[in-house]
Amino acid sequence: MIELHYWPTPNGHKVTIFLEETGLPYEIKPVDISSGDQFKPDFLRFSPNNRMPAIIDHAPTDGGEPITVFESGAILVYLAEKTGRFLPQETRARKMVLEWLFWQVGGIGPMAGQNHHFVQYAPEKVPYAMNRYVNETNRLYGVLERRLQGREWLADDYSIADMAVYPWVVPWKSQRQDLDAFPNLRRWFDTMRARPAVQAAYEKGKPWSSRPAVTEEGKKLLFGQTAKTCS
Repeated sequence: MIELHYWPTPNGHKVTIFLEETGLPYEIKPVDISSGDQFKPDFLRFSPNNRMPAIIDHAPTDGGEPITVFESGAILVYLAEKTGRFLPQETRARKMVLEWLFWQVGGIGPMAGQNHHFVQYAPEKVPYAMNRYVNETNRLYGVLERRLQGREWLADDYSIADMAVYPWVVPWKSQRQDLDAFPNLRRWFDTMRARPAVQAAYEKGKPWSSRPAVTEEGKKLLFGQTAKTCS
């Protein structure tokens, strides 16, 4: 059993997509990031960066004590290796999947995240910051557009790279992007959206998706944290 500490954000959806694709049994433990659940001592014991998602694998392959994993990219790699699915073993194919997984983790994830912050949540509109991250998100959409020309998936086959990137493209409207301006990306996006496991993953998040993504009180918890306030 996988114990998934989760909230329906792009990084949370990455993991539920994988779990639904593989059929691994899992139980969701909601981490309400607007209420500060991510700062609770019990959660910080296995997710020291006070971020979700995180997992506890109660049936690790070595048969030992439960294994905890934090950081969504690391979770996808761990689960792929546990199941032997969606991450090739062959050197060149594995390299390709990991390139695009880490491209998401270091690229479109944080850049689109800053886009979301300055466009939707910042208490004051900062035109330079808004333009900077909207434009950078657009550039990264262009990277995906070129990568997907003549290919169905980001790597040779459907993989954890596709699962990682897709949830960060779902909010394309709020990112001030026009998905129809990227026909290859649009085709891939529609293919991903039609997958039963992807639909099931988003369905799992619905009990919490109706709540405000970030409340006014939540902004005080989520934004402007320092080492002192998190200790």
